[in-house]
Amino acid sequence: MATEKVFPMTQAGKDKLVQELEYLKSVKRKEVVERIKIARSFGDLSENSEYDSAKEEQAFVEGRITTLENMVRNAKIIAEAAMASDSVTLGSSVTFIELPDGDEETYSIVGSAEADPFEGKISNDSPIAKSLLGKKVGDQVSVQTPGGEMSVRITKIK
Repeated sequence: MATEKVFPMTQAGKDKLVQELEYLKSVKRKEVVERIKIARSFGDLSENSEYDSAKEEQAFVEGRITTLENMVRNAKIIAEAAMASDSVTLGSSVTFIELPDGDEETYSIVGSAEADPFEGKISNDSPIAKSLLGKKVGDQVSVQTPGGEMSVRITKIK
């Protein structure tokens, strides 16, 4: 029997997933069922694009519910104590300077379930995070990215 994947995340990340799951189950699922019922009333289902669209949305919503239930069930909460460290760990917020041009960037390293690069949250499975994990302030790190290699110097960890 295969073991289930563990999803490391912060408590806030788990709470966000639980909130999305509840919304999908209590609101979105009912909306989609209603759309299907209305589309059925239009008659011939073989040429009914509203029905096809509603069924596709239903499949997406049910798939997302299954995924979220699995993630919540297998969530491993990152302890706050583990985050308070002088080296980069899962849950750390890391500020670094790209070398040689000096562009400063800050990212929080989170589990893949709560990664959102637009909010500055990168997955612990990303090339940047993998290169930074275990490093300390002042360390110069070489990061292998899809766009090529880049060097960064860590300036702050919190």
